[in-house]
Amino acid sequence: MKKLESSLLNMAVVLTVISVIAGGLLAYVNGVTEGPIREIKEKALADGIKAVLQADEATVEKEETIGEAIVYTTDKGVAVQAINNNAFGGTIKVLVGFDAEGNILGYNVLEHAETPGLGAKAGEWFQKGAKGDIIGKHPAKNNLTVSKDGGEVDAITASTITSRAFLSAVNDAYKAYKGQAVDGNSSATQQVEEAPKAMDKTACCGDPAKCEKNFCTGDKENCVCGSNE
Repeated sequence: MKKLESSLLNMAVVLTVISVIAGGLLAYVNGVTEGPIREIKEKALADGIKAVLQADEATVEKEETIGEAIVYTTDKGVAVQAINNNAFGGTIKVLVGFDAEGNILGYNVLEHAETPGLGAKAGEWFQKGAKGDIIGKHPAKNNLTVSKDGGEVDAITASTITSRAFLSAVNDAYKAYKGQAVDGNSSATQQVEEAPKAMDKTACCGDPAKCEKNFCTGDKENCVCGSNE
């Protein structure tokens, strides 16, 4: 019995020593990598700000959080990071550059979970010269919503939900640029009630087996299951 107790005690000591060593190594690795990771993130942000402001160099003079948006005031214009939580894949995060008058200088999609080949095209679709070009436009003067909602912007083919979320994020970025708080949950569909409502799977075409996702749009005659339209 004593031998068993002694063995268990020794095992506990060994495990404790291993835990202490492992914890120390983890803390050391975190300490070593924390600085470089922070520098990489800072450089990526700095490069993104320069890109959306169409500037070779840009010095951030002020950083301010307004609601869920972050406003970076620079010597070359204002860059705003905004999000929208109503994209097809969830959240889409954008960085938008504005000049002194509020015109859009450029944008970058920082984060998304959209479908490759469809909603993922948001990074290029709305750039200068592209079909949904928003560069040079002013959110307060131009109707930056998709054309099927009465707006001026052509939606990404087969990705209207993504397009709505992207444009909502851009409009929210402008609101933050003007000092208005935004929460990331606004949607172009809130402005125009034309979008079909989500229905129970059983109602979709009268056959839930036809829906691979947990929602569907349209009616029993014109049903689209899990569509980004």
